Amino acid sequence: MRASAVLDDMLPQLSLKRDLDRGRRHDGEEHASVLARCAVADDTVVERAIQAAAAAAPAWGATPLEVRLRVVHRLHEELRRRHDEVVEVLVHEGHPRALAEWELAGCLHGTSPETVGLCAEQMHREFEDPHRRLLVVRKPDGVVALSPPQNAAAVNSLLGVPALAAGNALVVKAPRGSPYGVMFVLREIVAPILDEVGAPPGTLNIVCGPPKRILDQFLASPLVNDIFYFGSSELGIPLGEEAVRRGKKPILELAGNDGCVVWHDADLDRAAEALTESFFGSGQICMVPNYVVAHPDIADRLLARLISHARKIRPGYPEDPDVLLSPVLKSDQFARYVEQATECGAEVLAGGNRMELDGSISSTGLFVEPTILRFDGLARARTVWAVARETFFPLLPVVVPETDRGDGLLDDVIDFLNANEYGLRNSVWAGDESTVDQFVARVHNGGLLKINDSHIGFVPYLSTHGGAGLTGGPLGESNYPMLRTSHLQGISIGRDVQPRRAALASPLRAEREGLAA
Repeated sequence: MRASAVLDDMLPQLSLKRDLDRGRRHDGEEHASVLARCAVADDTVVERAIQAAAAAAPAWGATPLEVRLRVVHRLHEELRRRHDEVVEVLVHEGHPRALAEWELAGCLHGTSPETVGLCAEQMHREFEDPHRRLLVVRKPDGVVALSPPQNAAAVNSLLGVPALAAGNALVVKAPRGSPYGVMFVLREIVAPILDEVGAPPGTLNIVCGPPKRILDQFLASPLVNDIFYFGSSELGIPLGEEAVRRGKKPILELAGNDGCVVWHDADLDRAAEALTESFFGSGQICMVPNYVVAHPDIADRLLARLISHARKIRPGYPEDPDVLLSPVLKSDQFARYVEQATECGAEVLAGGNRMELDGSISSTGLFVEPTILRFDGLARARTVWAVARETFFPLLPVVVPETDRGDGLLDDVIDFLNANEYGLRNSVWAGDESTVDQFVARVHNGGLLKINDSHIGFVPYLSTHGGAGLTGGPLGESNYPMLRTSHLQGISIGRDVQPRRAALASPLRAEREGLAA
């Protein structure tokens, strides 16, 4: 269904979709609000997809690396060429246009020559000694089952393409609530590229159906090697544990609770502008800032700037290039989080209400005002749910530490960042190089650390995803899918090697014999 049509007249459009889904009506093509239809796979179809991937994996994995890398390079070219077309697909699904373009920017950075080159260097390296050719290579894991998130399914399904470049075959589960974008980018863009390079049938498979049943099939199948899962930490961490129990590699992209520190010598205008990224997509993006730690010397000035920016952010149709807010799915939870924060001593400085499409305040509105909280005191800050947990709504708590810590405040703030149970990304705004160096050297939480930069912006070479803790599990880290879905193998190719002598050879003895000679 076209998202703007649902915003215009929600109940009739949802009723139409429900009737079409259940087979009560068959006139979907006659309605302008209906974008496309997608077949729902049963257990048999999912099993056939897994078997097709397993059959294709050996031949595809043996295909030369340069051919497989060509798939990523061609995807990059096609995303540039068809940029506006893909953006329109995302807008129709409900992504505000500005954020759809941001999502595509992430895809372009993730498939850029710089990022692909960084990974390719680690896929195959060769060394020589007098009697051997030595290789350190990464081999494909086999069959990767990818389950992208409903809120950004299309672009995250494209993270499977570097897994293809690693030599894996792929089975993608498109979310039932947003299969259109996934089907479009994989069927219309990626599949023709695979045909172009001669990939065997079954290298890419796409299914759509009941999420738990399909995930259970992925876990149960002896043919699936990796499970690449996006979702909540509550579901993802147990799923990862079960995957390990069944001998599969879990690659988890779960919740985020990103922190941003603004130090006393920061550029406050730019810092405040970056902090408004918390409200993009109404906060329903895992990698936006979730909380701020503001140095007490500049907290009031920073908050004044932030409030001014936040009041300019408005709801609207996704087609509008100036709109950054989306309907909030968890508005009741938003209200509970605000109430709990105020009970803990937080102050609501801006926002706090639901609103309609036109921005008017309404207790039943689909949108939520960008909301800013102030909480004084670092020691108790994580008693506030909005600071300690992921929030999937436009709520930004600003924590102002105690003023009596002096030189110890920097240590306290770094410890606070590192104590976060989540581990997606962090950002820092500071002027003094020695302060920046302290954050760079000592902040180990997170798959990405941004200094004096956009929190959510993408940059060359650095990964777009990944983290540890409740974000990626105990095996989580900055996520380069080409590397995460492959494994290291060392290879020695001997030349005129005498086995017994090679087995018992001692480097120290050889050095001594050389000196004696």
